[in-house]
Amino acid sequence: MFIHRRGRRTLIALTLAALTVASTAVVATADPQSTQARCSAGYLAAGLNIPRLKVDSAVLDTTGSYVPPGSTTAITGLPGFCAVNLTQTDPAGNPIHIAVWLPTNWNGRFQGVGGGGFSCGIGYSTGSHVSPGLAETIKNGYAAAGTDCGVPLGDAVSGRWALDSNGRLNQPLIEDFASAAIHGMTVVGKAVTQRFYPDQIRYSYFTGCSTGGREALMEAQRYPADYNGIVSGAPAINWTSWVPAALWPPLVMKQLNDALPSCKEDAFTQAVVKACDGDDGITDGIIGDPASCDWNADELVGESTPCGTITATDAAVMNKIWKGPELTGGLPLWYGLTRGASPSMIAGTTTANGVTTPEPFGLPVAWLGTWLQRNPDWDWRTLTYDRFSQLFAQSRLQFSSTLDTNDPDLSAFNSNGGKILMWHGLADQLIPPQGTVDYYRDVQRTVGGTSSFARLFPAPGAAHCANAAGPVPDDPVAAVAAWVEHGQAPQSIPATLTDPATGAVTLSRQLCAYPLVARPTGCAN
Repeated sequence: MFIHRRGRRTLIALTLAALTVASTAVVATADPQSTQARCSAGYLAAGLNIPRLKVDSAVLDTTGSYVPPGSTTAITGLPGFCAVNLTQTDPAGNPIHIAVWLPTNWNGRFQGVGGGGFSCGIGYSTGSHVSPGLAETIKNGYAAAGTDCGVPLGDAVSGRWALDSNGRLNQPLIEDFASAAIHGMTVVGKAVTQRFYPDQIRYSYFTGCSTGGREALMEAQRYPADYNGIVSGAPAINWTSWVPAALWPPLVMKQLNDALPSCKEDAFTQAVVKACDGDDGITDGIIGDPASCDWNADELVGESTPCGTITATDAAVMNKIWKGPELTGGLPLWYGLTRGASPSMIAGTTTANGVTTPEPFGLPVAWLGTWLQRNPDWDWRTLTYDRFSQLFAQSRLQFSSTLDTNDPDLSAFNSNGGKILMWHGLADQLIPPQGTVDYYRDVQRTVGGTSSFARLFPAPGAAHCANAAGPVPDDPVAAVAAWVEHGQAPQSIPATLTDPATGAVTLSRQLCAYPLVARPTGCAN
């Protein structure tokens, strides 16, 4: 059966003293007399004994700025570093590109960085501390590596690369994207790092959010010796469930012939936040535990908005979006949009000449059309509830063993001394956080003493890999590094929200380790 059992979950909120991680690593510097010589394709290639690998280039960059391939905008504020580009072909001959950046002032650590959507990267700069690119990583002194997994640049949403020239599934490339290429990047990245620096790599870390969070868990599950510490943010764990589920909202609007204008969606969101705010003991415009919020959209029927009066059908649409996809008989398939999360991504609409139509997010359309039906030109508007149920079942049956990262047996990772920090925004507008809580609880049941090596930090009010009403963690990599290197298991981690215009901090709070719940006085049971 492809039925997911629901239940109310008690998640977490805020407070407790901030964890401060001071990097005590001794800075290792590439010998200034040989840095230029070491940063050369010939020198690096001579020390690498990895099949099907070519060092394309190695350039020492001391300008402080870098213009990524395909871009005209420079990344600035960079330290001096050796930029290494490599190509490794998979057994089927698909070229996989890998970038390794090696700062001249190195902290002795290696860090792999993840991707997003249907793409692994290469992420040169994300401007984010929760899902950093190569630039953010070397600014912190880490050697950094990223890969495109063989996926063409700019193909992160369409997913057309999954089909070969004959319209068949490109299984080798799908395997690369699912797991093999991230492991390959790790092996290559470490080897290049070790070749460049005279000193040994002391610790290795991986960080990623969304697809990168899925990759992080895949590393812990399938390659438990690759990394000492892992940060998995808003992980796309149950890929084969949440991706088709993201097409449920536009399908509901189409089937009920009622696409909600954005101002009506905003009215529902504001009303549910107002109704459930304060559940964590603080009234701050943030729902601390969305799983316990069961406010019904029917309460808003008759309310006036700038785009019309809320109708009973409007409320029915919103309730079905929150409830999530289900079979015709009402049995649930997966979680819906979390109450308090913005509907704009998976329940987006456009209004033109007074007519509002659904505008689905491209990724689930590509998944159902290209991946499941091998038809990149599939028109989602032909979808019915029955056909959706069929495709949902096919998604799980055909791809779960390849793409899902819900194996709770992390005992090998634990035995290797690894530590994993997971976090998920509770107002995630794309991937329901309930799936991450489910997975963590499965790990707890499967591996004894879970809190000694794996901890989950729900982030109230945070969106998908980003701040919203609530903040994301300040520096989760530093937190997991303190755990790995100094045994400082985090009970809570700091999170702050800043005004993008002024840089001023507008909200500070602590995120508590599940199952602890944040209270005004600290983390509590």
